[in-house]
Order: sequence, then structure tokens, then C-alpha cells
Amino acid sequence: MDKAEILRYMRTNSKTNNEQILDLVDKAMQMTEEASEPKTIYRIFDCQVTENALIIGDFCFNSKRLAENLKGCRRVVIFGATLGTKCDILIRKSSATDIALAMAVQASAASKIEEVCDSLEEVIKKEHGVSLRQRYSPGYFDLDITEQKKIFKLLDITKRTGLTLTDTCQMVPSKSVTAFIGIDD
Repeated sequence: MDKAEILRYMRTNSKTNNEQILDLVDKAMQMTEEASEPKTIYRIFDCQVTENALIIGDFCFNSKRLAENLKGCRRVVIFGATLGTKCDILIRKSSATDIALAMAVQASAASKIEEVCDSLEEVIKKEHGVSLRQRYSPGYFDLDITEQKKIFKLLDITKRTGLTLTDTCQMVPSKSVTAFIGIDD
């Protein structure tokens, strides 16, 4: 995990010398590392990109911004990643007992899930010898959060990772990510 990134997530100066804050971040990082049980899944799909949508088989993801991100791509990676339920439990427990620690744990878990996603991207690049574009997730700009349902179907994500969706399409565990990544051919 990146301590400077965690401090930014906490809205603190990333170059702070405040020992109390730095100790809190160190504690949160250790707790998050111990609680994390990362699971990932990905698949590569052939796709068609129109001016306003990404089409994969019978699934259409309507988003002009996603289409702009994927312009020229004929294949796309769709992935899911989670830190697992123990991180959610850690966040809830710390929220009930120490709000400052809870803020640091929340920030360290956010950094950790980004680390997991970055590592997965590296695996994909090495295994498939491809160049990848920037990740794009449901809930960004004009890609509605309800598009999560289609991703969950395409990846059979609940069965494979334990990730579930609420009625409002929020993921459980909360420190989870789904995303599209264009493949430059």
C-alpha cells in the first residue's frame, strides 16, 4: 500500500510529519493487510464499440464516455476484484470504536483494492502480451451503476468470488471493484 496515497484519501498532507497521524496510518495498514483476502476474476471478450456503447454478445453497455475510452478496441477485459468480508468487518468495528482509526482503515483499504487491481492488470499484460487502456467502472460519468448487473452475469462473479450486489447495485464486500479495460491490438 502507498502511504502517501492513504494520506491523500484521508485528506491529509501526504508529506506530513505528524507522528500521531503516521502511526495511525501504519496501524491501519497493518490491520488492513491482515484482514485482506483478495479475490479476482477476469475474462477477455471480443467486443464492438459504437459511438455511444460497448457491445459484448447480447450485452450492451450504454455510455458515450466508455465508448470514447474503448474507441478502436476489438477486445476488452472485464474484471472483478474484492478484499473480502473481513475488511468490511474491520471497517465497521473501527467505526464503532475509534473514528480516526476508521478513517485510516477506510483509506488503507481503498489503497489496498487499488493495489490488487493494479496487480491484476500486470498479470493480464504478462499472460496475454497486451497493452491495456485505463480502467473504467460502472458509476463513472455516464456509465450507470446498474450496469453492474450485466458484469456480474458475464463473469458469474458471485459464484467465483463471493461478491454480491445490493438492490441499489452496490457491491458487498464494499472494498470491491468491477471494471472494463480496453485492449490495444
